[in-house]
Amino acid sequence: MRRLSGSGVGVVRVLSRHGFGTVESGQIVVGTAGGERAGELYRGALDDSALPLVAESVAGPGTRDAHVAESAAIDAGLACAGGATLLGHPLPAGHAEVLGAALENGTPAALVSTADGATVLVLTGPGLETVTGALGSAALDEAAVTAARALLRRGATVTEVVPTEAGDLLLDLWVPVPSVLVVGAGAIGDALARQADLLGWAARSESDLDATVAAVEAFTDADVLVLLDHDPAFDAALLAGLRHGRGFLGALGSRRTQAARRERLLAAGVTEDGLARVHGPVGLDIGARTPAETAVSIVAQVVAERAGRAGAALAAAPGRIGA
Repeated sequence: MRRLSGSGVGVVRVLSRHGFGTVESGQIVVGTAGGERAGELYRGALDDSALPLVAESVAGPGTRDAHVAESAAIDAGLACAGGATLLGHPLPAGHAEVLGAALENGTPAALVSTADGATVLVLTGPGLETVTGALGSAALDEAAVTAARALLRRGATVTEVVPTEAGDLLLDLWVPVPSVLVVGAGAIGDALARQADLLGWAARSESDLDATVAAVEAFTDADVLVLLDHDPAFDAALLAGLRHGRGFLGALGSRRTQAARRERLLAAGVTEDGLARVHGPVGLDIGARTPAETAVSIVAQVVAERAGRAGAALAAAPGRIGA
């Protein structure tokens, strides 16, 4: 969702639906009183109902039933006809700014409201630790935060109605999918591509320096650099990542290679705090010996980093398993 200007922002979300076949979760439409729009619902099939409701929702919450006939649904690329109840409600400027920034930067985010759209709460951050807004009671806030963080652990974008004693909540959670940029060729790079595919992550390989630097400069928090090439020229990619401040930066290599790279980065003005952001040698210590095992160790470290975990054995971890 791109960030919209203006003080009045309205959002339309799917409160319930039937039909349409398999559709992606987390679809919303946002707009301003000035007519700006971003997003769509079900390939635009609900525009006749959703777009007027966006304009109305800037001023206050409301619902609208939408129905799509078989022919119109198929023309839009959906599997079959269906219907939905849409919820429109205002999104305070501060909430909209925080949510838009998180989605733009590839950071997990959740939008939670009461089922009538009267109150809104936004959660952002790797563990949804930053809370903006409130739902009107501490019990509702706690239910929203608990539900969102539990869903985050599943690792998938969802739209879900959360029942509570005080009424239902509508929760949209967006979990960015990591995209892995592998710089350099070889068996480890091939294994990383296969491992990323297994996890549903995107992966691509690059060998050109300028293209690599440009890609890293465009990173979101969900993006991953795995530098296999030991050529000192590719320090430029790490420097670009450190300047940009987003994404996971990893570099393979022996202790000697890492030490030499460290000295070059220090000479280039990188601080100790900056060096701590470069994972080198990249990967968790699982005793990996083959390219496939090395790929597992690398993606495991990415998963642990995104979850704010150290990557220790579950048996030694405090608290509830899977928490």
